[in-house]
Amino acid sequence: MAVERALISVFDKTGIVGFAKRLAALKIEILSTGGTAKLLRENGVAVRDVSDFTGWPEMLGGRVKTLHPKVHGGLLFRRKHAEDEKQAREHGIAPIDLVVVNLYPFEATAAKAGLTEEELIENIDIGGPTMLRSAAKNFESVTVVCDPADFERVAKEMESAGDSTLATRLELARKVFATTARYDGMITTELERLSANGHAALQAKPRLPERVHLALRRQQELRYGENPHQAAALYVPAGREPEGLAAAKQLQGKELSYNNFVDLEAARSLAAEFKNPAAVIIKHNNPCGAAEQTTLRDAYLKALACDPVSAFGGVLAFNREVDAATAEEVAKLFVECIATPGFAPRAKEIFAAKKNLRLLELPPGGLEPERELQLKRILGGMLVQQPELGGLNDSELRTVTKRVPTPEEMHTLRFAWKVAKHVKSNAIVFAKDGATVGVGAGQMSRVDSVKIAVMKAQSPLAGTVVASDAFFPFPDGVEEAAKTGATAVIQPGGSVRDPDVVAAADRLGLAMVFTGMRHFLH
Repeated sequence: MAVERALISVFDKTGIVGFAKRLAALKIEILSTGGTAKLLRENGVAVRDVSDFTGWPEMLGGRVKTLHPKVHGGLLFRRKHAEDEKQAREHGIAPIDLVVVNLYPFEATAAKAGLTEEELIENIDIGGPTMLRSAAKNFESVTVVCDPADFERVAKEMESAGDSTLATRLELARKVFATTARYDGMITTELERLSANGHAALQAKPRLPERVHLALRRQQELRYGENPHQAAALYVPAGREPEGLAAAKQLQGKELSYNNFVDLEAARSLAAEFKNPAAVIIKHNNPCGAAEQTTLRDAYLKALACDPVSAFGGVLAFNREVDAATAEEVAKLFVECIATPGFAPRAKEIFAAKKNLRLLELPPGGLEPERELQLKRILGGMLVQQPELGGLNDSELRTVTKRVPTPEEMHTLRFAWKVAKHVKSNAIVFAKDGATVGVGAGQMSRVDSVKIAVMKAQSPLAGTVVASDAFFPFPDGVEEAAKTGATAVIQPGGSVRDPDVVAAADRLGLAMVFTGMRHFLH
Protein backbone atom coordinates (compact mmCIF):
# COMPACT_ATOMS: atom_id res chain seq x y z
CA MET A 1 0.00 0.00 0.00
CA ALA A 2 1.54 3.30 -1.06
CA VAL A 3 2.09 6.04 1.50
CA GLU A 4 -0.42 8.85 1.05
CA ARG A 5 0.26 11.16 3.96
CA ALA A 6 3.18 12.00 6.26
CA LEU A 7 3.31 14.03 9.46
CA ILE A 8 6.64 15.77 10.10
CA SER A 9 7.35 17.62 13.35
CA VAL A 10 10.97 17.72 14.49
CA PHE A 11 13.15 19.69 16.88
CA ASP A 12 16.41 18.43 15.36
CA LYS A 13 16.01 19.47 11.73
CA THR A 14 19.12 17.70 10.43
CA GLY A 15 18.41 16.41 6.91
CA ILE A 16 14.69 17.06 7.13
CA VAL A 17 14.41 19.37 4.10
CA GLY A 18 16.03 16.89 1.74
CA PHE A 19 13.94 14.02 3.11
CA ALA A 20 10.70 16.02 2.81
CA LYS A 21 11.52 16.95 -0.79
CA ARG A 22 11.92 13.27 -1.67
CA LEU A 23 8.53 12.55 -0.08
CA ALA A 24 6.91 15.43 -1.94
CA ALA A 25 8.32 14.10 -5.21
CA LEU A 26 6.35 10.90 -4.53
CA LYS A 27 3.14 12.97 -4.25
CA ILE A 28 2.90 12.33 -0.50
CA GLU A 29 0.90 14.97 1.38
CA ILE A 30 2.96 16.49 4.19
CA LEU A 31 1.42 17.66 7.46
CA SER A 32 3.53 19.71 9.82
CA THR A 33 3.60 22.11 12.75
CA GLY A 34 5.29 25.33 13.87
CA GLY A 35 8.95 25.78 13.05
CA THR A 36 9.15 22.61 10.98
CA ALA A 37 6.34 23.78 8.68
CA LYS A 38 7.97 27.19 8.34
CA LEU A 39 11.35 25.68 7.39
CA LEU A 40 9.84 23.35 4.81
CA ARG A 41 7.82 26.13 3.17
CA GLU A 42 10.89 28.36 3.04
CA ASN A 43 12.60 25.57 1.11
CA GLY A 44 9.81 25.08 -1.39
CA VAL A 45 8.06 22.08 0.15
CA ALA A 46 4.24 22.20 0.12
CA VAL A 47 2.96 21.71 3.67
CA ARG A 48 -0.47 21.46 5.26
CA ASP A 49 -0.71 22.68 8.84
CA VAL A 50 -1.84 20.07 11.35
CA SER A 51 -4.33 22.60 12.73
CA ASP A 52 -5.96 22.75 9.30
CA PHE A 53 -6.02 18.93 9.14
CA THR A 54 -7.66 18.57 12.57
CA GLY A 55 -9.80 21.71 12.55
CA TRP A 56 -8.33 22.71 15.91
CA PRO A 57 -5.71 25.42 16.49
CA GLU A 58 -2.48 24.97 18.39
CA MET A 59 -3.18 26.12 21.94
CA LEU A 60 -1.96 26.45 25.50
CA GLY A 61 1.34 27.99 24.50
CA GLY A 62 2.06 25.18 22.08
CA ARG A 63 1.45 22.41 24.61
CA VAL A 64 -1.41 21.07 22.48
CA LYS A 65 -0.68 20.68 18.76
CA THR A 66 -1.10 17.07 17.71
CA LEU A 67 -3.10 15.62 20.63
CA HIS A 68 -6.23 15.09 18.56
CA PRO A 69 -8.31 12.06 17.50
CA LYS A 70 -7.77 12.87 13.81
CA VAL A 71 -4.03 12.57 14.32
CA HIS A 72 -3.99 9.51 16.54
CA GLY A 73 -6.93 7.90 14.80
CA GLY A 74 -5.07 8.35 11.51
CA LEU A 75 -2.05 6.65 13.01
CA LEU A 76 -3.74 3.87 14.96
CA PHE A 77 -6.58 2.58 12.83
CA ARG A 78 -5.82 -0.83 11.38
CA ARG A 79 -5.80 -0.89 7.62
CA LYS A 80 -7.86 -3.69 6.07
CA HIS A 81 -9.67 -4.10 9.39
CA ALA A 82 -13.36 -3.74 8.51
CA GLU A 83 -14.60 -2.22 11.76
CA ASP A 84 -11.64 0.17 12.09
CA GLU A 85 -12.05 1.38 8.52
CA LYS A 86 -15.80 1.81 9.03
CA GLN A 87 -15.27 3.95 12.14
CA ALA A 88 -12.55 5.97 10.43
CA ARG A 89 -14.96 6.84 7.60
CA GLU A 90 -17.75 7.71 10.03
CA HIS A 91 -15.53 10.14 11.97
CA GLY A 92 -13.68 11.63 9.03
CA ILE A 93 -10.32 10.12 10.01
CA ALA A 94 -7.80 10.05 7.17
CA PRO A 95 -4.78 7.73 7.30
CA ILE A 96 -1.36 9.04 8.31
CA ASP A 97 1.11 6.51 6.95
CA LEU A 98 4.43 8.05 7.93
CA VAL A 99 5.49 9.94 11.06
CA VAL A 100 8.79 11.79 11.35
CA VAL A 101 9.26 13.09 14.89
CA ASN A 102 12.14 13.74 17.23
CA LEU A 103 11.84 15.12 20.72
CA TYR A 104 12.55 18.28 22.66
CA PRO A 105 16.17 18.18 23.89
CA PHE A 106 15.28 17.42 27.49
CA GLU A 107 18.68 15.91 28.36
CA ALA A 108 20.64 18.89 27.02
CA THR A 109 18.27 21.35 28.69
CA ALA A 110 18.54 19.60 32.06
CA ALA A 111 22.34 19.88 31.88
CA LYS A 112 22.33 23.66 31.31
CA ALA A 113 23.85 26.01 33.81
CA GLY A 114 21.30 28.40 35.26
CA LEU A 115 18.37 26.12 34.42
CA THR A 116 14.96 27.27 35.67
CA GLU A 117 12.03 25.15 36.80
CA GLU A 118 9.98 26.40 33.85
CA GLU A 119 12.64 25.43 31.30
CA LEU A 120 12.91 21.94 32.75
CA ILE A 121 9.16 21.36 32.73
CA GLU A 122 8.45 22.93 29.34
CA ASN A 123 11.08 20.76 27.69
CA ILE A 124 9.15 17.64 28.62
CA ASP A 125 7.80 16.63 25.23
CA ILE A 126 4.25 15.25 25.29
CA GLY A 127 2.93 15.33 21.73
CA GLY A 128 6.12 13.90 20.23
CA PRO A 129 6.35 10.72 22.32
CA THR A 130 2.60 10.21 21.98
CA MET A 131 2.74 10.31 18.18
CA LEU A 132 5.80 8.10 18.13
CA ARG A 133 4.13 5.49 20.31
CA SER A 134 0.89 5.53 18.34
CA ALA A 135 2.73 5.11 15.05
CA ALA A 136 5.06 2.44 16.43
CA LYS A 137 2.20 0.39 17.82
CA ASN A 138 0.67 0.29 14.33
CA PHE A 139 3.97 -0.56 12.61
CA GLU A 140 2.23 -3.07 10.35
CA SER A 141 0.78 -0.10 8.47
CA VAL A 142 2.69 2.99 9.61
CA THR A 143 6.35 3.94 9.19
CA VAL A 144 7.81 5.90 12.09
CA VAL A 145 11.16 7.69 11.99
CA CYS A 146 12.72 9.25 15.10
CA ASP A 147 16.35 9.33 13.95
CA PRO A 148 17.70 11.31 10.96
CA ALA A 149 20.11 8.43 10.33
CA ASP A 150 17.14 6.45 8.98
CA PHE A 151 16.01 9.01 6.38
CA GLU A 152 18.05 7.57 3.53
CA ARG A 153 16.92 3.99 4.06
CA VAL A 154 13.24 4.91 4.28
CA ALA A 155 13.38 7.26 1.29
CA LYS A 156 15.02 4.63 -0.91
CA GLU A 157 12.43 2.00 0.00
CA MET A 158 9.56 4.38 -0.69
CA GLU A 159 11.06 5.49 -4.00
CA SER A 160 11.47 1.84 -4.96
CA ALA A 161 8.14 0.37 -3.82
CA GLY A 162 5.91 3.22 -2.62
CA ASP A 163 6.27 2.13 1.00
CA SER A 164 8.82 0.82 3.48
CA THR A 165 9.16 -2.90 4.12
CA LEU A 166 7.56 -4.56 7.13
CA ALA A 167 11.01 -5.50 8.40
CA THR A 168 12.06 -1.84 8.32
CA ARG A 169 8.87 -0.69 10.02
CA LEU A 170 9.33 -3.21 12.83
CA GLU A 171 12.96 -2.21 13.35
CA LEU A 172 12.01 1.48 13.44
CA ALA A 173 9.20 0.74 15.91
CA ARG A 174 11.66 -0.96 18.24
CA LYS A 175 13.90 2.08 18.03
CA VAL A 176 10.96 4.33 18.92
CA PHE A 177 10.05 2.44 22.08
CA ALA A 178 13.72 2.36 23.11
CA THR A 179 13.83 6.14 22.56
CA THR A 180 10.69 6.94 24.53
CA ALA A 181 11.68 4.59 27.35
CA ARG A 182 15.02 6.34 27.70
CA TYR A 183 13.33 9.76 27.45
CA ASP A 184 10.85 8.96 30.22
CA GLY A 185 13.66 7.55 32.35
CA MET A 186 15.61 10.80 32.06
CA ILE A 187 12.55 12.81 33.01
CA THR A 188 11.88 10.60 36.03
CA THR A 189 15.41 11.12 37.31
CA GLU A 190 15.58 14.86 36.62
CA LEU A 191 12.26 15.56 38.34
CA GLU A 192 13.93 14.43 41.56
CA ARG A 193 15.60 17.86 41.43
CA LEU A 194 12.27 19.56 42.07
CA SER A 195 10.94 20.28 45.54
CA ALA A 196 7.29 21.05 46.15
CA ASN A 197 7.17 23.38 49.12
CA GLY A 198 4.22 25.46 47.97
CA HIS A 199 5.60 25.65 44.42
CA ALA A 200 7.99 23.68 42.22
CA ALA A 201 11.58 24.75 42.80
CA LEU A 202 14.89 23.38 41.58
CA GLN A 203 17.31 21.99 44.11
CA ALA A 204 20.63 20.17 43.98
CA LYS A 205 20.65 16.70 42.50
CA PRO A 206 20.65 13.93 45.13
CA ARG A 207 23.95 12.09 45.56
CA LEU A 208 22.23 8.94 44.31
CA PRO A 209 18.89 9.02 42.46
CA GLU A 210 15.83 7.26 43.83
CA ARG A 211 15.51 5.40 40.54
CA VAL A 212 18.21 4.44 38.03
CA HIS A 213 17.04 4.01 34.45
CA LEU A 214 19.42 2.25 32.10
CA ALA A 215 18.93 2.44 28.35
CA LEU A 216 21.69 0.56 26.57
CA ARG A 217 22.16 -0.63 23.02
CA ARG A 218 24.37 -3.45 21.88
CA GLN A 219 27.37 -2.03 20.06
CA GLN A 220 29.63 -5.00 19.63
CA GLU A 221 29.47 -8.75 20.13
CA LEU A 222 32.59 -10.07 21.83
CA ARG A 223 34.57 -13.25 21.27
CA TYR A 224 33.23 -14.61 24.57
CA GLY A 225 32.73 -13.67 28.19
CA GLU A 226 35.01 -14.39 31.12
CA ASN A 227 35.13 -17.95 29.80
CA PRO A 228 34.65 -19.30 26.26
CA HIS A 229 31.27 -20.91 27.09
CA GLN A 230 29.80 -17.52 28.09
CA ALA A 231 28.33 -15.18 25.46
CA ALA A 232 29.18 -11.50 25.88
CA ALA A 233 28.69 -8.13 24.19
CA LEU A 234 29.61 -4.49 24.70
CA TYR A 235 26.62 -2.22 25.34
CA VAL A 236 26.75 1.57 25.29
CA PRO A 237 24.28 4.24 26.47
CA ALA A 238 21.49 4.65 23.95
CA GLY A 239 20.77 8.07 22.54
CA ARG A 240 24.28 9.46 22.68
CA GLU A 241 27.65 8.87 21.10
CA PRO A 242 29.94 6.30 22.76
CA GLU A 243 32.75 7.67 24.91
CA GLY A 244 36.02 6.52 26.42
CA LEU A 245 37.13 2.96 25.82
CA ALA A 246 33.76 2.14 24.25
CA ALA A 247 34.56 4.67 21.50
CA ALA A 248 38.11 3.47 20.90
CA LYS A 249 39.02 2.61 17.31
CA GLN A 250 40.54 -0.84 16.87
CA LEU A 251 43.32 -0.51 14.32
CA GLN A 252 44.36 -4.14 14.11
CA GLY A 253 44.23 -7.50 15.83
CA LYS A 254 41.79 -10.20 16.80
CA GLU A 255 38.25 -9.64 18.00
CA LEU A 256 38.11 -8.41 21.59
CA SER A 257 36.82 -10.51 24.46
CA TYR A 258 35.06 -9.53 27.67
CA ASN A 259 38.29 -9.97 29.65
CA ASN A 260 40.17 -7.78 27.16
CA PHE A 261 37.77 -4.91 27.80
CA VAL A 262 37.91 -5.36 31.58
CA ASP A 263 41.73 -5.27 31.55
CA LEU A 264 41.84 -2.43 29.03
CA GLU A 265 39.60 -0.31 31.23
CA ALA A 266 41.80 -1.04 34.25
CA ALA A 267 44.85 0.02 32.23
CA ARG A 268 43.16 3.09 30.75
CA SER A 269 41.89 4.33 34.10
CA LEU A 270 45.31 4.01 35.76
CA ALA A 271 47.13 5.66 32.84
CA ALA A 272 44.68 8.56 33.17
CA GLU A 273 46.02 9.31 36.67
CA PHE A 274 49.32 10.68 35.37
CA LYS A 275 50.28 13.95 33.70
CA ASN A 276 53.81 13.05 32.59
CA PRO A 277 54.50 10.23 30.11
CA ALA A 278 53.21 7.05 31.74
CA ALA A 279 52.97 3.34 30.95
CA VAL A 280 50.76 0.76 32.64
CA ILE A 281 50.83 -3.03 32.35
CA ILE A 282 47.75 -4.92 33.54
CA LYS A 283 47.35 -8.64 34.12
CA HIS A 284 44.05 -10.09 35.30
CA ASN A 285 42.74 -6.63 36.18
CA ASN A 286 45.71 -5.71 38.40
CA PRO A 287 48.75 -3.57 37.64
CA CYS A 288 51.91 -5.66 37.41
CA GLY A 289 53.88 -2.54 36.50
CA ALA A 290 53.36 1.22 36.19
CA ALA A 291 55.73 4.12 35.75
CA GLU A 292 55.73 7.87 35.07
CA GLN A 293 58.93 9.19 33.47
CA THR A 294 60.20 11.93 31.16
CA THR A 295 59.84 9.72 28.05
CA LEU A 296 57.29 7.07 27.17
CA ARG A 297 60.01 4.53 26.36
CA ASP A 298 61.57 4.94 29.80
CA ALA A 299 58.15 4.70 31.45
CA TYR A 300 57.47 1.42 29.64
CA LEU A 301 60.87 -0.08 30.49
CA LYS A 302 60.50 0.83 34.16
CA ALA A 303 56.95 -0.55 34.28
CA LEU A 304 58.14 -3.77 32.65
CA ALA A 305 61.04 -4.12 35.09
CA CYS A 306 58.61 -4.34 38.02
CA ASP A 307 57.35 -7.82 37.04
CA PRO A 308 58.43 -8.93 33.56
CA VAL A 309 57.16 -12.49 34.09
CA SER A 310 53.59 -11.36 34.82
CA ALA A 311 53.77 -8.81 32.01
CA PHE A 312 53.86 -11.62 29.43
CA GLY A 313 50.44 -11.68 27.77
CA GLY A 314 49.40 -8.49 29.51
CA VAL A 315 47.38 -5.45 28.47
CA LEU A 316 49.10 -2.07 28.13
CA ALA A 317 47.96 1.53 28.26
CA PHE A 318 49.85 4.77 27.66
CA ASN A 319 48.82 8.38 28.22
CA ARG A 320 50.70 9.63 25.14
CA GLU A 321 50.92 8.71 21.48
CA VAL A 322 53.14 5.63 21.21
CA ASP A 323 56.31 6.58 19.34
CA ALA A 324 58.65 4.31 17.39
CA ALA A 325 61.20 3.98 20.20
CA THR A 326 58.53 2.77 22.62
CA ALA A 327 56.98 0.46 20.01
CA GLU A 328 60.34 -1.20 19.36
CA GLU A 329 60.62 -2.11 23.03
CA VAL A 330 57.01 -3.26 23.38
CA ALA A 331 57.35 -5.45 20.27
CA LYS A 332 59.89 -7.61 22.13
CA LEU A 333 57.16 -8.80 24.52
CA PHE A 334 54.02 -10.85 23.86
CA VAL A 335 51.17 -8.41 24.54
CA GLU A 336 47.42 -8.93 24.12
CA CYS A 337 46.19 -5.34 23.71
CA ILE A 338 47.40 -1.74 23.77
CA ALA A 339 45.21 1.30 24.43
CA THR A 340 46.60 4.78 23.87
CA PRO A 341 45.59 8.20 22.51
CA GLY A 342 47.46 7.43 19.28
CA PHE A 343 50.21 5.58 17.45
CA ALA A 344 52.95 7.25 15.42
CA PRO A 345 53.09 5.98 11.78
CA ARG A 346 56.34 4.11 12.42
CA ALA A 347 54.88 2.53 15.57
CA LYS A 348 51.99 1.19 13.50
CA GLU A 349 54.45 -0.33 11.06
CA ILE A 350 56.34 -2.03 13.88
CA PHE A 351 53.18 -3.48 15.41
CA ALA A 352 51.77 -4.55 12.03
CA ALA A 353 54.13 -7.55 12.16
CA LYS A 354 52.12 -8.81 15.15
CA LYS A 355 48.82 -9.56 13.42
CA ASN A 356 46.97 -10.72 16.56
CA LEU A 357 48.02 -7.75 18.69
CA ARG A 358 45.00 -5.54 19.28
CA LEU A 359 45.71 -1.83 18.93
CA LEU A 360 43.06 0.54 20.26
CA GLU A 361 43.22 4.28 19.65
CA LEU A 362 41.37 6.18 22.35
CA PRO A 363 39.14 9.10 21.29
CA PRO A 364 39.65 12.67 22.51
CA GLY A 365 38.80 12.63 26.20
CA GLY A 366 39.57 8.91 26.40
CA LEU A 367 41.81 9.49 29.40
CA GLU A 368 39.19 11.33 31.43
CA PRO A 369 38.18 9.69 34.73
CA GLU A 370 34.92 7.75 34.73
CA ARG A 371 32.17 9.97 36.17
CA GLU A 372 29.07 7.80 35.71
CA LEU A 373 27.49 5.84 38.55
CA GLN A 374 29.15 2.46 39.04
CA LEU A 375 26.87 -0.58 38.95
CA LYS A 376 27.39 -4.15 40.10
CA ARG A 377 24.82 -6.91 39.90
CA ILE A 378 23.91 -9.14 42.82
CA LEU A 379 21.24 -11.81 42.76
CA GLY A 380 17.94 -9.92 42.91
CA GLY A 381 19.36 -6.43 42.82
CA MET A 382 21.95 -3.89 41.78
CA LEU A 383 24.58 -2.15 43.87
CA VAL A 384 25.11 1.48 42.85
CA GLN A 385 27.85 3.82 43.97
CA GLN A 386 29.48 7.08 43.01
CA PRO A 387 32.68 6.77 40.95
CA GLU A 388 36.02 6.70 42.77
CA LEU A 389 37.27 10.23 42.11
CA GLY A 390 39.06 10.81 45.38
CA GLY A 391 42.49 12.37 45.13
CA LEU A 392 45.02 13.45 47.70
CA ASN A 393 44.11 16.66 49.48
CA ASP A 394 47.21 18.42 50.79
CA SER A 395 45.25 19.98 53.63
CA GLU A 396 44.22 16.53 54.88
CA LEU A 397 47.62 14.82 54.63
CA ARG A 398 49.14 14.28 58.07
CA THR A 399 52.64 13.19 58.88
CA VAL A 400 52.14 11.09 62.03
CA THR A 401 55.73 9.99 62.68
CA LYS A 402 58.67 11.82 64.15
CA ARG A 403 60.43 11.79 60.81
CA VAL A 404 58.89 13.86 58.02
CA PRO A 405 59.11 12.47 54.46
CA THR A 406 61.74 14.10 52.26
CA PRO A 407 60.41 15.94 49.18
CA GLU A 408 61.56 12.99 47.02
CA GLU A 409 59.83 10.49 49.29
CA MET A 410 56.64 12.58 49.25
CA HIS A 411 56.70 12.74 45.46
CA THR A 412 57.02 8.95 45.23
CA LEU A 413 54.40 8.38 47.93
CA ARG A 414 51.92 10.31 45.80
CA PHE A 415 52.80 8.15 42.80
CA ALA A 416 52.42 4.92 44.79
CA TRP A 417 49.08 6.10 46.20
CA LYS A 418 47.71 6.63 42.68
CA VAL A 419 48.71 3.11 41.70
CA ALA A 420 47.31 1.55 44.90
CA LYS A 421 43.91 3.01 44.04
CA HIS A 422 43.84 0.68 41.02
CA VAL A 423 45.08 -2.49 42.75
CA LYS A 424 42.58 -5.02 44.10
CA SER A 425 42.36 -4.84 47.87
CA ASN A 426 44.17 -5.66 50.06
CA ALA A 427 46.66 -3.58 48.07
CA ILE A 428 50.32 -2.84 48.77
CA VAL A 429 52.58 -0.96 46.34
CA PHE A 430 56.33 -0.47 46.68
CA ALA A 431 57.66 2.33 44.45
CA LYS A 432 60.86 4.19 43.69
CA ASP A 433 61.90 6.83 41.16
CA GLY A 434 58.43 7.14 39.63
CA ALA A 435 57.90 3.42 39.08
CA THR A 436 56.40 0.43 40.85
CA VAL A 437 58.95 -2.02 42.25
CA GLY A 438 56.62 -4.54 43.91
CA VAL A 439 52.84 -5.00 43.94
CA GLY A 440 50.82 -7.16 46.32
CA ALA A 441 47.17 -7.49 45.30
CA GLY A 442 43.94 -9.07 46.41
CA GLN A 443 45.07 -10.86 49.55
CA MET A 444 42.86 -11.62 52.54
CA SER A 445 45.57 -10.38 54.91
CA ARG A 446 47.37 -7.07 54.53
CA VAL A 447 50.65 -8.42 55.82
CA ASP A 448 50.44 -11.17 53.19
CA SER A 449 50.02 -8.48 50.51
CA VAL A 450 53.25 -6.92 51.80
CA LYS A 451 55.03 -10.28 51.67
CA ILE A 452 53.80 -10.97 48.13
CA ALA A 453 54.90 -7.52 46.95
CA VAL A 454 58.34 -8.24 48.40
CA MET A 455 58.44 -11.67 46.81
CA LYS A 456 57.42 -10.33 43.40
CA ALA A 457 59.94 -7.49 43.39
CA GLN A 458 62.73 -7.91 40.82
CA SER A 459 64.84 -5.02 42.07
CA PRO A 460 66.20 -4.18 45.53
CA LEU A 461 63.61 -2.54 47.74
CA ALA A 462 66.05 -0.42 49.71
CA GLY A 463 65.00 3.21 49.46
CA THR A 464 61.48 2.46 48.27
CA VAL A 465 58.24 3.86 49.66
CA VAL A 466 55.07 1.90 50.37
CA ALA A 467 51.41 2.69 49.73
CA SER A 468 48.59 0.78 51.40
CA ASP A 469 45.01 1.23 50.18
CA ALA A 470 43.62 0.86 53.73
CA PHE A 471 44.96 1.08 57.26
CA PHE A 472 47.43 -1.36 58.72
CA PRO A 473 45.49 -3.23 61.42
CA PHE A 474 48.71 -4.34 63.13
CA PRO A 475 52.35 -3.22 63.09
CA ASP A 476 53.42 -6.44 61.29
CA GLY A 477 52.84 -5.06 57.77
CA VAL A 478 54.99 -2.01 58.46
CA GLU A 479 57.64 -4.18 60.07
CA GLU A 480 57.79 -6.44 56.99
CA ALA A 481 58.18 -3.41 54.73
CA ALA A 482 60.95 -1.98 56.88
CA LYS A 483 62.93 -5.23 56.67
CA THR A 484 63.34 -4.63 52.92
CA GLY A 485 64.76 -1.14 53.36
CA ALA A 486 61.58 0.84 52.62
CA THR A 487 61.82 4.33 54.12
CA ALA A 488 58.30 5.83 54.03
CA VAL A 489 54.67 4.72 54.11
CA ILE A 490 51.40 6.30 53.00
CA GLN A 491 48.13 4.89 54.30
CA PRO A 492 44.65 6.13 55.28
CA GLY A 493 44.94 5.59 59.03
CA GLY A 494 41.83 5.00 61.09
CA SER A 495 42.66 1.74 62.88
CA VAL A 496 42.16 1.42 66.62
CA ARG A 497 45.79 0.28 66.63
CA ASP A 498 47.12 3.36 64.78
CA PRO A 499 49.24 4.33 67.83
CA ASP A 500 50.94 0.92 67.76
CA VAL A 501 51.56 1.16 64.00
CA VAL A 502 52.97 4.70 64.28
CA ALA A 503 55.15 3.65 67.20
CA ALA A 504 56.55 0.79 65.10
CA ALA A 505 57.30 3.22 62.25
CA ASP A 506 59.10 5.55 64.66
CA ARG A 507 61.08 2.66 66.10
CA LEU A 508 62.11 1.59 62.58
CA GLY A 509 62.95 5.13 61.38
CA LEU A 510 60.13 5.26 58.80
CA ALA A 511 58.21 8.37 57.80
CA MET A 512 54.46 7.78 57.72
CA VAL A 513 51.69 9.88 56.18
CA PHE A 514 47.96 9.47 56.82
CA THR A 515 45.61 10.41 53.96
CA GLY A 516 42.27 10.08 55.78
CA MET A 517 40.92 8.39 52.63
CA ARG A 518 40.60 4.69 51.83
CA HIS A 519 40.97 3.23 48.32
CA PHE A 520 39.37 -0.22 48.46
CA LEU A 521 38.83 -1.87 45.07
CA HIS A 522 36.76 -5.05 44.99
